[in-house]
Amino acid sequence: MRAVPSSPQRPDKKRDGSFGPRVRRLRQGAGLTLQELSVKTGLAFSTISKVEKSQISPTYENILRLADGLKVDVATLFSEKSVSISTGRRTVTRAGQGIQHRSPQYDYEMLCADIAQKQFIPLLTRLRAHDVTEFPALLSHQGEEFLYVLTGVVEIHTDQYLPLRLEKGDSCYFDSTMGHACVSAGPEDATILWVCSRVTAPLA
Repeated sequence: MRAVPSSPQRPDKKRDGSFGPRVRRLRQGAGLTLQELSVKTGLAFSTISKVEKSQISPTYENILRLADGLKVDVATLFSEKSVSISTGRRTVTRAGQGIQHRSPQYDYEMLCADIAQKQFIPLLTRLRAHDVTEFPALLSHQGEEFLYVLTGVVEIHTDQYLPLRLEKGDSCYFDSTMGHACVSAGPEDATILWVCSRVTAPLA
């Protein structure tokens, strides 16, 4: 197996170590047991328990499931200060100041996470996975996605098309319900601007 050199780590100024405890508080506040939330999200009881104890970090797909099961906005899972504004919406994320979230394959920087109920979710993402076999399965969820390659080489795997290779400055738009996974195809971890539309379950 070839060794993959690691890119320099970003400073963990705002890595969100409170994600798991926040999920637990939201679940308890909703009066749900682990078993009940498991039924609502389709996630295993043990998976939710490990997330709440910060033993594992959920994928983006599972973050969406948790938000829908808890009937909260995705932003609420990352920031208790997130607010819903109906008009005059504006927020700014300074360079390197987004909320950091690490999944098994990606490092996400959640941008503009302080506004809830956004129509799309912007992410600055480092692709640590270099082979599609690093994913247990292709990811799939409601919505659409746009990605723009900032550095490195990206390969997009889907269940309907042959692998697509993108280089710096290339972009792609695709249906999120199609099974998909993005990996770094070069020796260095690629970085992308990843924008995902949000099909929100009813919050009431």
